[in-house]
Amino acid sequence: MYYVLVVLFILICGVLSLVILLQQGRGGDIASAFGGSSSQAAFGARSGATLLTKATTIFAAAFMLLALALSIIGQRGSSGSVVSGTPAPPPVKQSPLAPAPPNAKPTTLPAPGPMTAPPAK
Repeated sequence: MYYVLVVLFILICGVLSLVILLQQGRGGDIASAFGGSSSQAAFGARSGATLLTKATTIFAAAFMLLALALSIIGQRGSSGSVVSGTPAPPPVKQSPLAPAPPNAKPTTLPAPGPMTAPPAK
């Protein structure tokens, strides 16, 4: 079901792109954006809804609904994970101190002395 919806979503995206590109422009050049046009509408003169504008509305609604459906199905995890069948790696043992070399002599640190300030010059 998920893959059928994905294929349908891709087809709707392609058709929606074509329908948008086939529509005629509304004369919205830079002059009309700054009041150089005689039209009072913000996006040009309003015309009746043509077949392309109705198709754009239908395909845009289908695009949004399918995007929502695919996101909900994707969150449920029905498509599975790539690494879901692999076993977990073994835990790595880490020692707090590095082991000493086999021929090293144990060293002792000198006892800390009293803290004195260096002599003044």
